[in-house]
Amino acid sequence: MGHLEGRTALVTGASRGIGKEIARKLAEEGAAVLCVATNEGLLREVSGEIAAKGGKAAYAIADVSRAAEAEGVIEKAVKDWGRLDVLVNNAGITRDNLLMRMKDEEWDRVLEVNLKGAFLMCRAVARPMMKQRGGRIVNVSSVVGRIGNPGQANYSASKGGLIAMTKSIAKELGSRGITANAVCPGFIDTEMTQKMTEEQKKLLFGNIPLGRFGKPADVAAVVAFLAGPGADFITGQEIVVVGGLTM
Repeated sequence: MGHLEGRTALVTGASRGIGKEIARKLAEEGAAVLCVATNEGLLREVSGEIAAKGGKAAYAIADVSRAAEAEGVIEKAVKDWGRLDVLVNNAGITRDNLLMRMKDEEWDRVLEVNLKGAFLMCRAVARPMMKQRGGRIVNVSSVVGRIGNPGQANYSASKGGLIAMTKSIAKELGSRGITANAVCPGFIDTEMTQKMTEEQKKLLFGNIPLGRFGKPADVAAVVAFLAGPGADFITGQEIVVVGGLTM
């Protein structure tokens, strides 16, 4: 029996990469998981994989940057399962460009999805979690939200804002038994890093004491811990999963 047996969770950006692995891990630990993203085909695959392994999963299509859709998926989870114990805000996009070349829409869209989307989901889940006097919010930020990155002023700003928002939420909702924490992955072996050249990878590995990229499972394990009973007294924290990159 997993440590999340009997709990319910919602994961945004669950159709691929880190979000997909988080959904799998929470289900493996016993949670019923609502997988949320914009690609129905991929969502169907993820929920099907979870069910095939004996887990409980459903999916919903939503653009979390739209208030009505964010509120709708929270309502669906609460209606279907009677409560929502865990919210994982993982949905995120990149629109990389150098500062002087960055278009308004590249800035706006990244902030809309990565930061506003998480805000809308947190706002929507606050009332039901307060009513049940408990819950876990885990926001997936990024190491670049702490240290910045050339060509990613928009992404870095969105992820840095997410860390600050997480701390504010932790202070607002702590008295109701709700925790809020941020997980900050570094370079993880996903579609994005797989596009790098071997030379680029070697340069990065030289700055990572563990000498490799992280795996989506490394991030998912931290999220699952924060969602479980072992993290009852942890809130307002930013936990880096970077292989020692920022020590």
